[in-house]
Amino acid sequence: MAPLDIASAVLLALGCLFALTGAVGIVRMPDFYTRLHPAGKSDSFAQALIIAGLMLQTSDPLIIAKLALISALLFVTSPTATHAITKAAHLDGLRPIEDDGESR
Repeated sequence: MAPLDIASAVLLALGCLFALTGAVGIVRMPDFYTRLHPAGKSDSFAQALIIAGLMLQTSDPLIIAKLALISALLFVTSPTATHAITKAAHLDGLRPIEDDGESR
């Protein structure tokens, strides 16, 4: 196995691991706002690792450029979408859960 294949496999595995931990974080968090945090953070980092792993699998500069463009687009749109969803929920009246487990 070539060194690039090993590096690619490591990046892909790490990306899958971060995506899995983000999914677990979504399930374990108590309310809507705290669930969005692991979803947004892990999603951005997991996709970057997975796309970096895919970039190592090709030698075609056009494919590498397309993957880099996809990664840049996801880095901009994912946090923006998370912010927009959070703001819409807040404007709709959804309040975070307080320490006693009650919603404000």
